[in-house]
Amino acid sequence: MYFIQPTRDIPYLEQVIAALPSVQMIHIEDLDLYDPTIIAIADVNDYLHFQWSLPTIVFAFENEGAALAQAWEQGALAGWMWNKPPANPQQALIKIDAQYKRNQDSRDLPSAAELQKKLLPNPIELTNYKVETFFQPSAYLSGDWYDYWKISDKEVIFYLADVSGHGVTSSLLTSWMAAFHGRSKTPRELIKKLNGMLVQENIEKHITMLTGILNLETHQLRWSSAGHYPPAILFEPNQEPKILTTSSFPLGLTEDLEVEEFECTLNRHARFIICSDGALEPFDGGLNEQLGQLVHHLQNQSFQAPEHVADDIAILSFRRMN
Repeated sequence: MYFIQPTRDIPYLEQVIAALPSVQMIHIEDLDLYDPTIIAIADVNDYLHFQWSLPTIVFAFENEGAALAQAWEQGALAGWMWNKPPANPQQALIKIDAQYKRNQDSRDLPSAAELQKKLLPNPIELTNYKVETFFQPSAYLSGDWYDYWKISDKEVIFYLADVSGHGVTSSLLTSWMAAFHGRSKTPRELIKKLNGMLVQENIEKHITMLTGILNLETHQLRWSSAGHYPPAILFEPNQEPKILTTSSFPLGLTEDLEVEEFECTLNRHARFIICSDGALEPFDGGLNEQLGQLVHHLQNQSFQAPEHVADDIAILSFRRMN
């Protein structure tokens, strides 16, 4: 932290500086040379007169209450007395610095959310198929993710993943997946690659994933699951929905992850839908009851997420058009 040399005489200056041995003394004329995100300590008169942008704790005399109030209005982090500093000023500084950083992180979240959304795949034109998506984080950042890309003129690969937990760490892993899946060519390769990287880095998170590859000419769909729930759902005209249940471990738990591959054919007007578990949250009951209600609303295209959700929601659908 910085201590800005006061421009007026302060009788208690040496005692205060002695109580803060870790701060760096700097001069007002040199403020432009220093990191504007590091907390400064300064005399209240200098803070009000020079109006710098550094986050600042101000010192004042006991009769300068009006100046302190004005400093708080201008954004000062705290106000202390020159003759009565905190009993443990070093510890007080640590607490203020931690709170300031938390506040800065909170202010950055909206921008971070916009950046995360920009990493989602752009709409894609596919012969005979329409891709439909839904993405709603429970907070600013999401631990749910989906992606898809062409691996040839007639094949597209895709995945939907759900990182355990919430918050910045989970959302960072979604960005990591977007950057490092390496444009894998098969669902098995994608799962193996991401699982190996998770285990190697020893990240204390696990990821459930459902991934597949669709042939746009033969309409054959091959998919694999890594511990993902809810299962994929297949809707076809005039037929009961098919719940494509699988059993496997999530990514990041073991190097010896066994990946089973499944296959089906998408008939005319069929819809293959995968969701994160947040899509179950709007419904009451146990998992089976929630899944039944979700299937009902997806089948009737009446699914609506609440304005405020407790868990992230991501939905990815491939609809055969003819």
